[in-house]
Amino acid sequence: MKFQHLRAATVVTAGVLTAAALAGCSGGGSTAASGGKTVVGVDYPRSDTDFWNAYIKYVPQFAGQFGLDLKTTNSQNDVANLTANVQTMISQGVKGVVMAPQDTAAIIPTLQQLAGKKIPVVSVDTRPDQGNVYMVVRADNRAYGEKACQFLGTKLAGKGKVVMLQGDLASINGRDRTEAFNDCMKKDFPGITVFGEATNWDANTAAQKLQTRLTANPDIKGVYMQSSFALSGTLQLLKQRGLAVPASDPKHVFIVSNDGIPEELAKIRAGEMDATVSQPADLFAKYALQYVKDAIAGKTPTPGKTDHDSTIIQVRDGLMEDQLAAPLVTADGATFGPVSSVKVDDQSLWGNSKS
Repeated sequence: MKFQHLRAATVVTAGVLTAAALAGCSGGGSTAASGGKTVVGVDYPRSDTDFWNAYIKYVPQFAGQFGLDLKTTNSQNDVANLTANVQTMISQGVKGVVMAPQDTAAIIPTLQQLAGKKIPVVSVDTRPDQGNVYMVVRADNRAYGEKACQFLGTKLAGKGKVVMLQGDLASINGRDRTEAFNDCMKKDFPGITVFGEATNWDANTAAQKLQTRLTANPDIKGVYMQSSFALSGTLQLLKQRGLAVPASDPKHVFIVSNDGIPEELAKIRAGEMDATVSQPADLFAKYALQYVKDAIAGKTPTPGKTDHDSTIIQVRDGLMEDQLAAPLVTADGATFGPVSSVKVDDQSLWGNSKS
């Protein structure tokens, strides 16, 4: 990772902390009185999905490696909770904050408050619609949609109907995945009809909307789930309708998801689903904590290739994003259009980790 030391000057633009301001973090240094460890606040966005529960497991593991003292909260997918949690962290004297705001517009005032207090922020999985944070740690979510499109488009030979179970369009992730999937389908597979269903990342909503679409369109041949939250309901519904059959059967409905949780990998091995895009829950935790530590130390990242197989891009002035690798995972590691995939048993996948 490339870093350069910050100038000592403190600059705040539009109420948001710029990189140069981070060198002057309040508190007379970067360590807490207790044990000499740096105190960092981490807000978990939710604990009702396997992906985020995996992230929650990895955070303290990497915090120990980096010598960080954690103050953790859980906002349960509610920006009001996140705002209140940040107030608690501030009162606890945190030197930096890691968060994963699910509403990327409503979080702006909270970011501005932290900037005013010279507390650097790293955003995981999502990036704010406006303003800046020290670093965004996520994968290329447009690539998620494109990979799912290429997989389904190739499997369906460019014809048929698919359902896209969207996340929340208030989230940049939901928007990126949706727009990229639709753009790819229009460009490369115009013979495929896409039914987009907003679900607010809610499993019951996803199941209800998929059931309605299947009733009206029993010839649907593909489902793109923007997250594994919809996995159980989708598989149960297809089983009830007699559509949970091997890929060699003409009735098979091809399923591609996002996350790469162990259950998805197991379902791919069993032939019960077909593909997923593996979001690196372990690396989200690792590099979020690395960057918040770097921010407190007064370092700043620069765009370009990193030493961990990713690329830092400048999203807009003052905002950097480390786009971690997120491969398409299939049973056979085949290629779909311009997209290559990784075999489901590849031990580099965090979903295959036994830790």
